[in-house]
Amino acid sequence: MSYLVLARKYRPKSFTEMVGQEHVVRALGNALQTQRLHHAYLFTGTRGVGKTTVSRILAKSLNCVGPDGQGGITDQPCGVCQACTDIDSGRFVDYTELDAASNRGVDEVQALLEQAVYKPVQGRFKVFMIDEVHMLSNTAFNAMLKTLEEPPEYLKFVLATTDPQKVPVTVLSRCLQFNLRPMAPETILDHLITVLAAENVPAEPPALRLIARAARGSMRDALSLTDQAIAFGSGQLELDTVRQMLGSVDRSHVFKLIDALAQGDGRTVVETSETLRVNGQSAASTLEEMSVVLQRMAVLQAVPDSADDSDPDAAETARLAALLPADETQLLYSLCLHGRGELGLAPDEYAALTMVLLRLLAFKPGAAGSAEKKTLKSPEAAVHAPVQPARPASPPAPSAVPGHVVATRPIVAPAGAPVPAERRGVPGAPPPGQVLSVVDAAHPTPHATPVTTAPAATRVMAMPVRVAPESRADAPAPGASQGSALVPTEEGAYWHFTVQQLVASEAVTALVRELALQSQLVARDSDQWLLRVERESLNSLSSRERLQAALQAAGHGVTLAVEIGRVSDSPARRNAAAAAEKQQAAEKLIYEDPFVQTMMRDFGAKIVPGSIKPIDHNV
Repeated sequence: MSYLVLARKYRPKSFTEMVGQEHVVRALGNALQTQRLHHAYLFTGTRGVGKTTVSRILAKSLNCVGPDGQGGITDQPCGVCQACTDIDSGRFVDYTELDAASNRGVDEVQALLEQAVYKPVQGRFKVFMIDEVHMLSNTAFNAMLKTLEEPPEYLKFVLATTDPQKVPVTVLSRCLQFNLRPMAPETILDHLITVLAAENVPAEPPALRLIARAARGSMRDALSLTDQAIAFGSGQLELDTVRQMLGSVDRSHVFKLIDALAQGDGRTVVETSETLRVNGQSAASTLEEMSVVLQRMAVLQAVPDSADDSDPDAAETARLAALLPADETQLLYSLCLHGRGELGLAPDEYAALTMVLLRLLAFKPGAAGSAEKKTLKSPEAAVHAPVQPARPASPPAPSAVPGHVVATRPIVAPAGAPVPAERRGVPGAPPPGQVLSVVDAAHPTPHATPVTTAPAATRVMAMPVRVAPESRADAPAPGASQGSALVPTEEGAYWHFTVQQLVASEAVTALVRELALQSQLVARDSDQWLLRVERESLNSLSSRERLQAALQAAGHGVTLAVEIGRVSDSPARRNAAAAAEKQQAAEKLIYEDPFVQTMMRDFGAKIVPGSIKPIDHNV
């Protein structure tokens, strides 16, 4: 006699024998008792949860006549009448199963529907069961829509699928849908104990617990693994043999790894990883077991009295839960989940496992190398750090007034530069090589000491060297410029007009345009202009040279000098102020409109903030 596998031998024959699907059994049982029967049923769920089993039990319930042949529709089929035995053996003429995975065309569906016009030959109802219905083609689905919507009163459709999202909504709307859930490991464990007790096979509960977890919610997979474990263990199910068959990692290694990570012991982590390599343990299984333990630890940390006394690892899990902080537990759990996806990317699975474990150790707060990180210097240190002044080309001249500091920002004309014609002979005009003092409008200098001019024969030109950008300490923090008020200046109006022309002609773009818009013209001479910006990132050599070239192309033959400091009048500020003024005018126009005021007063209308926009007539 051939051996019948456990998954087929212990397939449920009635609703009372089904486990893990109480919500489906209850709904179908009540419908059968009250005879409120739908004409089409759709059972969904993952593999091995009982979709085909439920359809066969439903077919028996519809066609059972009882042991005496006088029974009717029932939720407890007898299992001994002709209809029940024939359906169990697969030879009932009025029960047809169609495998849509191999019969997915319209011809197979039409051949099935041609039988719908004939009344049942032997039973009370015809039952058409289509397994893996999502595999049918669109033409096949269209061919069965009309019959599925209005079948004869003696015809029932039972559809089963593992992927209901691929089933057209026109089919879903015609069916009564039941979702069969994956079974819990505890439910599978209890059923395995019952089956093995009936088979007289000795089994250790930890071994069955491993099989229940490895089944991943499928009772058929659990029974198949049990068959394999019986053969692997020569008729016995022991923990070591089942772990070896499944390739599972010993929980002691997992506990050792988590304990080493909690203690920050890198040597133990690496040695344990090497032990797993030598024993040939699966890296993916290691991370999976760690995820399971960490999940239970997190539950214990949140709910201390939720420990499962039946779990032999409960004491060790509770110890680790008390040893590891809750935030680190969550971090380790997340890294283990992401680490499983990286195993296939590495050339060596065990090297990837080692890297994941070391990453867990590296991200542990307070671990070696993570407590003290290299950072940039603080802003205060950067401000007070000494700056080496540049060496001047020629020795500087002695000051005319020793010990007195002149609070001006000089613009030094290049040596040998020609004096503009319009300034020649003008009283008070500086001679060639003399320093032009520029007074800051924001920080005026009340007592500026003039520079004493020596005789022409012995005159030495003073070339002041700027040690550090002026007003660096006064530069506002990022984002402060948007909140500063606009202080219009005469130079700012001229610079705004010039920049607007450059932008309109697209002579400046990108960073050069930002430099022009965000800068303030502090002082200008016929051959040199001084700009000021708040952000040093804008003061790059390339941007400055490109802006100077654009100005020269526009007819301004000047040399640009840029410094860092507080900006109170820039083209960007003027544009923002103009836009704000237009916005206020537009809002005032809307709010003062008589019709708008009437709507707000009589009907409680409200103006949505931000919905009023001024119209730009230049667009």
